[in-house]
Amino acid sequence: MNIQIFGKAKCFDTKKAERYFKERRIKYQFVDIIKFGMSRGELNSVKNAVGLDAMIDTKDEDYPLVQYLASNEAKLDKLYEIPYLIKTPVVRNGRQATVGYCPDIWKTWE
Repeated sequence: MNIQIFGKAKCFDTKKAERYFKERRIKYQFVDIIKFGMSRGELNSVKNAVGLDAMIDTKDEDYPLVQYLASNEAKLDKLYEIPYLIKTPVVRNGRQATVGYCPDIWKTWE
């Protein structure tokens, strides 16, 4: 397993995801999405796994910046430019990915 957790330092669900993998002694790489963002390739990989709408944080005050964009490509570009609009945690295992706290799915990866 090659786990990457993209999250925000102050995100409660990100901390829960980290705890989930620590308790099972599964190594993971944490990437602060605010500092480092995600590459376009990583964004596309996650989009292909979970869908674009699942990636957008609808609770963020800047959600309307993305909500009214016409094309999915424009929405993906906006997520690349403004990574705090991505719902966290994003957990990747190769081509598989989840958005949010999803321990039931992570169990199937073990």
